[in-house]
Amino acid sequence: MIVFGLMVLVVAITAVELYFIKLPSVDMTTRLLLIGLLTLNVLALLTLMFFVAKNLFRLYMEKRYKVMGYKFRIKLMTIFVVLTLIPSSFLFIAASGLAANYISRIFSPQMRAPFNKSVELARAFYDFERERVITAARQVSGGKQPLAPEISFRKYSSLPDNATDTVKDALNGKEGTEVISKNDGDIIRAAVPFHAKGGSGVVVAELMLPKEISKRSEKIKELYEDYLKLESFKEPLRLNYIFTLGFLTLMMVFAGLWISLKISRGITIPIQSLALATEQVASGDLNVQVDAKSEDEIGLLINSFNLMVKQLKDSKDSLEKAYMESDKRRLYLENILENINSGVMFLDNDGKILTINKAACSILKASQEDIIGKDYMDFISSINSEELSSMVKDLEGKEIREIKGEVKANIDGRIAILRIYISGIRESYTSKALGMLVVFADITDIIKAQKVTAWQEVARRLAHEIKNPLTPIKLSTERLVKKWQHKDEDFGSVFEKATKTIILEVDSLKKLVDIFSRYGKMPEVNKSPVNLPELLDSVVGLYKGFRDVEINTAVEEGISTVCIDAEQFKRVLVNIIDNAIKAIDNKGAIELSVKADENDKIVINIADTGPGIKDEEKEKLFLPYFSGRKGGTGLGLAIANKIVADHSGRILVRDNNPHGSIFTVEIPVT
Repeated sequence: MIVFGLMVLVVAITAVELYFIKLPSVDMTTRLLLIGLLTLNVLALLTLMFFVAKNLFRLYMEKRYKVMGYKFRIKLMTIFVVLTLIPSSFLFIAASGLAANYISRIFSPQMRAPFNKSVELARAFYDFERERVITAARQVSGGKQPLAPEISFRKYSSLPDNATDTVKDALNGKEGTEVISKNDGDIIRAAVPFHAKGGSGVVVAELMLPKEISKRSEKIKELYEDYLKLESFKEPLRLNYIFTLGFLTLMMVFAGLWISLKISRGITIPIQSLALATEQVASGDLNVQVDAKSEDEIGLLINSFNLMVKQLKDSKDSLEKAYMESDKRRLYLENILENINSGVMFLDNDGKILTINKAACSILKASQEDIIGKDYMDFISSINSEELSSMVKDLEGKEIREIKGEVKANIDGRIAILRIYISGIRESYTSKALGMLVVFADITDIIKAQKVTAWQEVARRLAHEIKNPLTPIKLSTERLVKKWQHKDEDFGSVFEKATKTIILEVDSLKKLVDIFSRYGKMPEVNKSPVNLPELLDSVVGLYKGFRDVEINTAVEEGISTVCIDAEQFKRVLVNIIDNAIKAIDNKGAIELSVKADENDKIVINIADTGPGIKDEEKEKLFLPYFSGRKGGTGLGLAIANKIVADHSGRILVRDNNPHGSIFTVEIPVT
C-alpha cells in the first residue's frame, strides 16, 4: 500500500510538471527551474515518507509480535506527533493560505492594470509621434511646408542604400512608419510616396526622440515582459510553495517522530533488559546483571536492580546453606531421636502432639499414628496415671521452664514407673513459646534393680549388725555352760556378768529391730500450708544449747508459705544439721540459706566446713544402713531422702570449697 501510494503520488506530480512545461508562455529557463524545484521537493518528500513509513512499519511489527515496550513507544510517538502536528498543521494552513493569497494578489488584474496602462501610454505616445511624422511627410509630398521643425525630411527618387522595408514599400506606392532604436535614442521614420512632373519618389521624414524617453519606454517594455513571464509562474510557484511548506511540516512531524522513537528506545531498551532480567530472576536464575549505560534515573534503577539481585543471590546462598545445615541437623536429630532409649514427645501451644519417637511408642505400647495429632489430655487419660494427671493439673496455667518427676502409670495392664522431664521450648530471639518438650523413660526395671541392690545392702548391713551382738551372747552362754559343768566357785559372778552381757546385746538387737521397723513403716505424707521461715527458726532453736556451734540463716524475700508435712520435713532438717554438727566436730559455723529458683521450687542449702565426703561414698550416702562414721545407724539420711522424695523433691550433696559439704534440698512450692 505504501509503494502504491508513492507511485500514484509520483505520477500526479509528473503530470503537473508536464502540464506547466507545455505552456507556451514559459521559457526554457523557467521550465528547467520548475523541473528542478519540483524534482527536489518530490525527492525530499519521498525520502521523508520512506523513513516515516520505515519507522511506522518497524513499530507495527513490534506491536504485532508484542515486543516489550511497544505500547510505551506508541504512546510517546503519538504524543510527540500530536504536539508537533497540531502547530505544524496550523502553520501549514496559515502559511499556505497567506502564500496563495499573496501570490493571487500579485497576479491579480489590479496589479496588472498599471503595467497595461503604462504599456498603452507608451504605445499611444509612439503612435502619436508616428502620426505626426507621417502627416508631416504627407505635407511635404503634397508640396506644403510642414509645421514641425524638429522633423527632418529627405526625398528619394530611387531606392537608397540600406533601405528598410518601409522605404521599399513607399517606393511601391504604400506609405508607412517604423521605429528604429539606436544608442542615442529612438528614431520614428515615416515614408510617403510622391508624384511630380519630373517623376515619382518617396519622402522620408524622421523624428529623433530623446534618449531618456527611449530608455523609459524600453524599461516599461521589459517590465511588462517580465511581469508576463512571472505571471506564468503563478500556479507552479503556488504549488512549489505548498510543497515546500508540506516538506517542512513533514520534516517537523518526522523529527518529532524520530525524537520520540529515539527517546522511547532509550527508555524501553533498558526497561526491556530489566524485564528480561526480571523474568530470569523469576525463573530462579540469580546470576543476572544488566549493563547500565546511563547515569540518569534509568541507570540508577538498573544499578538498584543489580544490587537487589546480588542481595537476593547472597540471601538465597545463605538460605540454601542454612537449609542444608538445618536439614543435616534435622537428620541428625531424627537419627538421635529414633536411636535413643528415652521417649521423646513434642507438643504445640494448643496441646497437640506433633512428634513422638519409636522409643516412646515402645514404652507406651502404642503406634505413632494413634498418638500424633492427639490432644495431650486424651493421651494422659489413656495412660491411667493419677500421679501424672496430678502433675499436669499442677502445671496448667503456669509458665513451664523445666519440670522433673517420677510417676506410676498403668500401661497396657502393667504398672510402670516413668521418670519424666518437661521443658518449655522458646524462640532464641523473641522468646516466643513454640511448644513443650516431654522426655520420659521407663525406670521400672532400674528401680527394681536398685531396690534389690539396696535390700541386699540392707540385709548385709543388718546381718552384720545382728552378728555383732550374737558373738558376745554365744561366748557368754558357752562360758556359763562351761562354768556350770565344772561347778566352778566363781559361777555366780560369771553368771551375773554373762547375763548382763546377754541382756545388753539383746537390747541392742531390739533397738536395731525397732529402728528398722520405723523405717519400714514411715507415716504417709500429710501436706498442709506451712510458714517456712518459722519452721526453720524452730529447727535452729533446737541447737541454741551448742556453745561452739553457730547456725546462720538467710531466707530470700518473698518466701513464706509452702505446702509440706511440717513434722516430717522438720526431721529432714534435723538429720542433715545433726550430720553437719558431727562433721565439724561440734565447733564451727553452719550456713543455712533458702531461695526460690525459676522452676517454682524451694532450694534449701545446708553448708558445713567439715572434712567433706568422699566421691565413692556420695552414691551410697542415702542408702539404708550406710554410715560413713563409727556408731552411725545409716538410716538418718535414708529416712530424710524418702521424706523429700515423698514431697516430689530431691536431696543433692556436693563439695563446699575449700572444705566441707553442701546438702541441697529441693521441693516444689505446692
